[in-house]
Amino acid sequence: MKIGLGTVQFGLDYGVSNPQGITPATEVKDILNLAWKSGITILDTAVSYGMSEEVIGQSMPEGVPFKIVTKTPLFKKDRIDKADATRLKETFLQSLERVKQTTIYGLLVHYANDLLVPGGPYLWQTMEDLKAAGLVKKIGVSVYSPNEIEELAGKYGLDLIQLPVNVFDQRMIQGGYLRYLKDLGIEIHSRSVFLQGLLLMSPGKLPAHFNSIRPIMIKYNETLQKYGISPLTAALAFSYKQQEIDHILVGVNDRDQLRKILNAISNFCDLDHIDFPEYAIIDESIINPSLWRLS
Repeated sequence: MKIGLGTVQFGLDYGVSNPQGITPATEVKDILNLAWKSGITILDTAVSYGMSEEVIGQSMPEGVPFKIVTKTPLFKKDRIDKADATRLKETFLQSLERVKQTTIYGLLVHYANDLLVPGGPYLWQTMEDLKAAGLVKKIGVSVYSPNEIEELAGKYGLDLIQLPVNVFDQRMIQGGYLRYLKDLGIEIHSRSVFLQGLLLMSPGKLPAHFNSIRPIMIKYNETLQKYGISPLTAALAFSYKQQEIDHILVGVNDRDQLRKILNAISNFCDLDHIDFPEYAIIDESIINPSLWRLS
């Protein structure tokens, strides 16, 4: 199964189109059961996702070997020192306790620039030590931009990378970065398939921050309606057809949302008649949710 489950909603009120807030723990148990039974094996979390790690640990079906990927703290400093590396190790060991595992699949540097500032190699060496100790299988980084890939891929021996890919954010495709990473043997996990739900929203309900792309949204939705394709199906199919991507991370608030995603995957149609490059957006204030101003 190419789908992986993002879990930020398990610990934070997250998403521009999410009116439900944090997913209740009882619902998380049902989501995880359905995910595993449907062939989903990847769970993506982070220490900065509120109570997400704890909720996963408490809700994990007994005997189910999900491949858990978590992330380092967000250091966001001009210089990394050995104390930061110690904090990374301590935080990771706490993450293992929270998810109730003795080893997990992946550990990613959450803020890519932490590896690029002076002292960044301290963090990487600590991650390599954790890998050598058998506490994590794959180490890597979460990136937001092609520039970060260019600076990191040649400097560190990445096993795993997480990056954004969706109908509006096609930088990794059009710039050849997916093929570049795959040629290096790096496992690729894509996120933001729905762009925090933006791609699923009606153009008439967009917050004012997105006024500049309202015409594009209207045209995109009219095209989908013309061919009888739902925004959910189109968003998933677009990412699915990127052969270099190993897993596509999706976040859900309840079982019904997960069922709709699984149903859309099982009923993919031919989208070759849709000119997806026409809808690519380069404005980072739109395609990078950290730059959104919604209040």
